[in-house]
Amino acid sequence: MAEVNRILETKCISSLEKVFPDEELTSTSFNNASALINETYSFQVAYRNNQSLSNQISIEVESELQDLIALRSVGLAPSELPCYADHDDNILRATSGLYPDPLYSIQEDGLVGLPKQWRAIWVTVNLNDQVTSGIHNIRIVFKTEDGQRLGEEVFKLNVIPVSLPEQKLIHTEWFYADCLALEYNVEVFSVKHWELMDKYIHTAAKHGMNMIYTPLFTPPLDTEVGGERLTVQLIGVDKVGTHYAFDFSKLKDWIEMCKKHGIKYFEFSHFFTQWGAKHAPKIIANENDVESKIFGWDTDATGEEYSQFLSEFLPQLVAFIKEQDLEDYVYFHVSDEPTLEHLESYQKASAIVHKYLANFPIMDALSDYEFYEKGYVKHPIPANDHIEPFIENNVNDLWTYYCCVQYKDVSNRFFTFPSSRNRVIGLQLYKFNIKGFLHWGYNFWLTQYSKKVINPYENTDAGYAFASGDAFLVYPGEDGPIESVRLEVFYEALQDLRALELLENKIGKEHVVALLEKEIEHPITFKQYPSESEWLLEKREQINSLIAKEFVK
Repeated sequence: MAEVNRILETKCISSLEKVFPDEELTSTSFNNASALINETYSFQVAYRNNQSLSNQISIEVESELQDLIALRSVGLAPSELPCYADHDDNILRATSGLYPDPLYSIQEDGLVGLPKQWRAIWVTVNLNDQVTSGIHNIRIVFKTEDGQRLGEEVFKLNVIPVSLPEQKLIHTEWFYADCLALEYNVEVFSVKHWELMDKYIHTAAKHGMNMIYTPLFTPPLDTEVGGERLTVQLIGVDKVGTHYAFDFSKLKDWIEMCKKHGIKYFEFSHFFTQWGAKHAPKIIANENDVESKIFGWDTDATGEEYSQFLSEFLPQLVAFIKEQDLEDYVYFHVSDEPTLEHLESYQKASAIVHKYLANFPIMDALSDYEFYEKGYVKHPIPANDHIEPFIENNVNDLWTYYCCVQYKDVSNRFFTFPSSRNRVIGLQLYKFNIKGFLHWGYNFWLTQYSKKVINPYENTDAGYAFASGDAFLVYPGEDGPIESVRLEVFYEALQDLRALELLENKIGKEHVVALLEKEIEHPITFKQYPSESEWLLEKREQINSLIAKEFVK
């Protein structure tokens, strides 16, 4: 039950609720749950000030776990394009307005109690192997400036003495080094730029991203034809006559930085432009002490000049990979999101890359099975609304992705989607043995086609292009990333996946899937699944209960 006070009203709710300031809070109270050792567990405490403006409300934690608990305020972000006109029914609202998403540190002077508005505190419990098992009370207390208690909520967390296994899923959210340089107004690869990249990569790794998009050359992604993104090129290129010399020192620094944070896999930027593989990416070279662009939109993708460049570069890149003992941890791309009309140009570009990189996985996001059937892509990444033929044909090591187009039926992470629709993908990835998950937008703070820099606190739809929530998972803080509700909830999905894999070790895959699908109307697919947050939370409790039964003797 919510605690009703003449000043402050509070309610403990799950991480899967979204609290809007302009509507009544109808969420069910949620005060009990379980978690495994080394799991990150989150819940929320909603509150409403029932009197006039209160400028200072302090908030405290009383718990033996308090050193492991972080409190953040759920902020609001504007959305002018929350969804498309033909959206399905599984959304929270279709109107523009303010949506709960950024997670802000609580300042020393506390919270502002805005009158008659529901707001929420995000409570994160970072469990570790030093935590004792059993039930731990977590008391969240609201006080006035002079110490008077305004309200409190108690959450009971049962810690099960079993550790989650290491994440097997390969997960990448495309990282944009250029967006950091632009947003913070720093020079590319300056000391400050490296410091910022370090912080953002740390946050990515902390949330289950174990693969990093690595800009060998400026990524040819979401760029207007004939336009350019800011140059971010890790490979130094010297042009000497008709040949080239390469400097891998920045790439080595990049790899060392990423490994420090637990990044295990490296996906190298695309060798050809998006939507057709018809041109080369922008490549800058030094010739006679003058830097200039030697390849770009005016370069024929399969022309002699660029083919010659790749014939010199790729063998040296392979040698570097072997020197760094990365043979089993690198992935390559040809061109992003080709369609059937690009089949011929993609095939030609793919043939060039395969000539030198056939021993490595080469993968691309696409939706047409024909690319795989013809052998042009040996490691396809179909969208989650086009994945059925790939599953039906038992494609090995299958990945999936979603982006702005996947807004009907399937899981996604838009502002207006209930968080259960974000988190359910963990169960789907498990059932269908998905090897990797890709998303294009970790920190894309530009308009569509990279034409203009945006303020992510004002523009969350890439200039009316992509429904809010598609283009980025983090916001630019003063000196590092501000995380989001969507980032945390997706990480919960990855933890669900790990818990299912752990249970499978004891009872087998068939029994785990049967547990997931017990008493539901349809088997779980990427388009059919229970949409209620209560079902998802209860299912995770059932999983935890079985893990405790099987592992704790």
